[in-house]
This record gives sequence, C-alpha cells and structure tokens, in this order.
Amino acid sequence: MSACGYENGLISIDEAIQYILSTPKTLATESILVKNSLSRYLSEAVYSPVNLPSFDQSAVDGYALCSQQTDSKEQVFQLIGEVRAGEESHLALSEGQAIRIFTGGKIPDGTSTVARQEIVKIMDDQNIRIVENLNIGVDIRREGEEVKYGQCLANVGQYMNIGSLAALSMAGVQRVSVYKQAKVAVVVTGDEVAQSQNSLSNAQVFDANGPLLKNWLKQYGIDAHVIHVEDQASAVTALFEGLKSEYDVIITTGGVSVGDYDFVRPCSFDVGFQQVFWKVKQKPGKPLYFAKYEKQQKNCYLLGLPGNPAAVYVCMQVYGKLLLDALQNKREQKSGFKAKITHDLKADHRERFLRMVATFNQSTLEVSALAKQQSHMLSNLMLTDCLVRIPAAKQINAGELVDGLFI
Repeated sequence: MSACGYENGLISIDEAIQYILSTPKTLATESILVKNSLSRYLSEAVYSPVNLPSFDQSAVDGYALCSQQTDSKEQVFQLIGEVRAGEESHLALSEGQAIRIFTGGKIPDGTSTVARQEIVKIMDDQNIRIVENLNIGVDIRREGEEVKYGQCLANVGQYMNIGSLAALSMAGVQRVSVYKQAKVAVVVTGDEVAQSQNSLSNAQVFDANGPLLKNWLKQYGIDAHVIHVEDQASAVTALFEGLKSEYDVIITTGGVSVGDYDFVRPCSFDVGFQQVFWKVKQKPGKPLYFAKYEKQQKNCYLLGLPGNPAAVYVCMQVYGKLLLDALQNKREQKSGFKAKITHDLKADHRERFLRMVATFNQSTLEVSALAKQQSHMLSNLMLTDCLVRIPAAKQINAGELVDGLFI
C-alpha cells in the first residue's frame, strides 16, 4: 500500500458508476392508480384515451357570437342565453345572436368567434354591442388542439413527477404500468452511534446517518426500514441473512473499511453476497462497497457506505440515486452542469466531490466551495446546493470551468 490515493485496487468514479448502472436487474412491474404514481418510472407507454380539449370550449369569460361580418366593431347582438363551464347546453346561435359564456364553457353550435367581456358593452338585458373589431375564431380552444385521441403521452421510462402526473390525469388516464419501487433496509452500524439522546454516553455520537437516509429515501418515494446493529460479526451476519430475502436493497453505514470491527463486507460474503467493487478513488467515500445477491429469482443489492455522514450524503447523491433508478430500468447518469469556480483549489491525489454553492453573476453560473469539507462534518449542508467534481492531481485556478451536480 502506498500514499493516500495510490492504494492498489481502487477503481475510478466512472468505473463505479458504470457498475452501479449495469449490475442491478430491473424490478418487476405493477399497475397502479395515476394519483399514486409520484416518483415512479413508467414500464409501458401511455396513450391518450381522449382528445384534449375534448370539445370546443371558450378560452375566456365573454360572449359566443354568430356573425359573418368582417367588421364587428359597433355591431349589436341579441343575447339569447348563458353557458357555464361544465354545463351541457343545447342552445344554438343564428346570425346576429350571442350567448354569455365562461372560461371552459362548451362552444354552442353556430359560434363564429368569442368576444372577451372587456370589449363588450351591455346595452340592456337582451342586447350587447362589440366595441372592437374581432377576427373569426378567436378565443376558442379547439377540440384536440393540444392532444389527439391515441397520441402517445408518455414513453417507457418517463419519470412521474407532479407535472407528468397532472398531465396524464387531465387526459383521463386512470392507471399506469410502472416498475415496482425498491424495498429498502437501512442498516446503521457502530457501537459509537447512540440510538437516542437518552442512551448517549460520553464516548458516543448522535446518529445523523439514520435520519439522513430515512428522509433522503422518503424524498425518492421509499419508506425505508432503519435498523441499528452492534459491532459484532454474529449480529451483522444474522441481520443480513434475514434482510437479503425480504429487501431489494440494503444500504449500510460504517463497517466497510479495514478496521478490526468493520464487519459489513466479510459478513455479506458469509450470507452469499458477491462483491461487485470495493474502494473508489474518491474523496469523500473511498471505502464504498457494492455487492449483489442473486439466487432463485431473488435479487438483493448491498450498498455499503462509509460511516462519516458527509460521505454518506455524497455517495447517496452520486451512487444511491443511480442504483435505485437502475432497478427501475433507468440506466443513465443524471445530467450535470458546467460553471466557473470563483477561487483556486489545491490538487489532491483523489478525485473529490466538494460541497459548493452556485450563484449567477451577470448571467454566468459560478460555484464556490464551502468551508468544513471534512467527511465527518455536515453543517455546511445548510447552504450546499450542488456537488462539484474536482479531478485528481490537478490544480484548479479561479475562473476555470468545473463539473457540477445540483442536489
């Protein structure tokens, strides 16, 4: 073993990413209600069951008019009724007639155009006058102008965010086929981690990793089971034996390095896991461990994170998201950004993920590193909005472009 960063057996960040993307087998699919599909990926394309709009409708509050005259200014129309949004009306217009209509109301037969109420003068209960010229067909939303019946609304792999969920709901889609969400267990190792404030001793620390991972996964749509385990090989082995057949993913914190009480890796071997990789040439998070258990149609993947909470946070942003996405057949890296760095950075033997803050300076995106970057420190996450990847063994000068990932 040589100087830090040159240890034999370390793989690159890009190699680790490719292993994470290519190793997991895609989860099965299921049909669920659209309203419950947030944070899921579609396993089948979705086609519109209707036209959108599904009928000609008014784009404004105003009056539906019937007139073939090109000069509508000062023209008087006989008012014969009213159509509200959601109301089925059988009124029809003849030349010179008008119907009061509201936004979203169904356009009556015979309508040539709609006059918004701001350009209409009410003369009496039965007559209105137009005070501006109107083109034929204005302020009418035509049937199918946004979406045609049978049109593809969403392809396989579409991520269901709030916008896509709303778009499918508007088209009347009731159910979608999605990849199943991973069932995840979080295992916090370490006798030094107190499980509660009442149990904290003078030689222990508060648990940041459990709440961090529980809520990180919650944002992803996963209700993870968090378990604390003592630093005993028998306890870790027994826990893995029980979890591997029940969960799709086990995420551990601590216990993946080379210490006397680092049992995650050897205990995973004892219960049938196969190592995909161990140790990445990066900072923080060098002892990152990834393993798979694939037996008799049951697959489980173990992502062993270091114990220091900043390394946990960074590795979840870079690798955890990729693993969960790959299980839902999304096997591509999240696109990042390029920005100018505002200060110099000294070279380091390993590639680094630095917590930074991004700002715009006269339309130029700039990033600045925050203080307290050590892997046991989290206080700068109050300000962090991006991770910036700094190449190994390279001095970075102020003004250079660097690669970042918004978080």
